[in-house]
Amino acid sequence: MPDTDVRAAGTADRDLIVRLAFGSMAAQTLRAAVRLRVLELVGDTPRPAAEVAVAVGAERQSMTRLLRALAGLGLLAESESAPDSFSATPAGALLDPGHPDSLTSFVRMFTEPAIVRAWEQLDGSVRTGEIAFDTVFGTDFFSHLGQHPELSAEFNAAMSQAVAETAAALPYAFDFGRFTRVTDVGGGDGTLLAAVLDAHPHLTGVVLDTAQGLAEAPRTLERHGLSDRCSLVAGDFFRAVPEGSDLYLMKSILHDWTDDRAVTILRHCREVLPPGGLVLIVEPVLPEVVDTRAESDVTDGGVTYLSDLNMLVNVGGRERTRRDFEEVCRRAGLSLTSVTPLTEAAPFSLIEAVAD
Repeated sequence: MPDTDVRAAGTADRDLIVRLAFGSMAAQTLRAAVRLRVLELVGDTPRPAAEVAVAVGAERQSMTRLLRALAGLGLLAESESAPDSFSATPAGALLDPGHPDSLTSFVRMFTEPAIVRAWEQLDGSVRTGEIAFDTVFGTDFFSHLGQHPELSAEFNAAMSQAVAETAAALPYAFDFGRFTRVTDVGGGDGTLLAAVLDAHPHLTGVVLDTAQGLAEAPRTLERHGLSDRCSLVAGDFFRAVPEGSDLYLMKSILHDWTDDRAVTILRHCREVLPPGGLVLIVEPVLPEVVDTRAESDVTDGGVTYLSDLNMLVNVGGRERTRRDFEEVCRRAGLSLTSVTPLTEAAPFSLIEAVAD
């Protein structure tokens, strides 16, 4: 390899490390933009930084610097004809709470100090396997949410925003026609199940979650006109799940928990599963060997592996490979029959399991 190519490769490697080291700063830049309502104020037509500063009550030069940083991150575009005037890019528009696909609550939650503080102890969790959040705060993550209603509401909103892409894809990616009633285990505000019921009028449904998890669910069902086709059950999936459905759906639930606790949830589904019934798990499925090729099913720049570490430090769960899912299903009395990438909502897959 010529010396120039070696130097170019070395520079690219250094650039990668620098970008990763600055990653937490980029995240806090997003947090500041959301807290200051910057994208909401800027909009899609160029607006001078000075006007945004006045609207926010911020110092003009500091606001200009923030807007330039957001432009550097690809969230704003600076006007060539009017320097220091900015407009939102399509990505930046997702930080406007008025956008139909807004991710503002998602950004707030995943840049929340309670989340970030546990990450500061990642090395300790790697050494011990223990949950850093519990050590830092003296309680587990979900109990902490229960003690902080505003944070709990933000978490629920973030999960609703996070599920939106899956909710758009799932109803048309799976054969719901062979089922009659769906229970969404840990279904939160009902966004996912509402999308399924909207697309399949013959179905009825149940959303199971804690009382705090269901806080917004009545409004979701009312908004979709589903109050008469879907019931809400406040409960604990570690104790039981409601009987009466032939499909038990769970999205991003098992990854919150250890294998033993995941088996408990699945076993409760198995106990009420009728003949011909199915458990449908919607989660990323990690390859057995890390695959960064563009055509890989997990092509999100490593975000799924970061999610795996987030489970380690904050809740004690994990992302799983197909072999891992087969094992927890087997222990629960279920057989994993198929794994199908949900290509419209990568990196998620549809994992089907039936009673042994």
